[in-house]
Amino acid sequence: MKIHWTENAIDHLDGIYDYIGHTSEVYARRTIDRLTRRSQQIATFPASGRSVPELDIPQIRQVIEGPYRIIYFIKPDQIDVLAVIHCAQQFPWHEITQEDG
Repeated sequence: MKIHWTENAIDHLDGIYDYIGHTSEVYARRTIDRLTRRSQQIATFPASGRSVPELDIPQIRQVIEGPYRIIYFIKPDQIDVLAVIHCAQQFPWHEITQEDG
């Protein structure tokens, strides 16, 4: 299945890279690579992620990669990655509801 990274999720990746990159660009690149590679699992096994506890929407799921939550929406023809947030961050209600329509 096709993976589509929303602008919101790409902005999150950029922010993660910038934050980690202040200390180590190498580690920042590795972190972004790990996060984006995880989308291969999502593409192959869309239902492998667990439901997002803050939402009661079966099509919105998440996988955990290190300290990050990759939140995605399963559509019939593609998967939209909606957000990539640190587990310590508050859940981005407004961002998710804007992205999934």
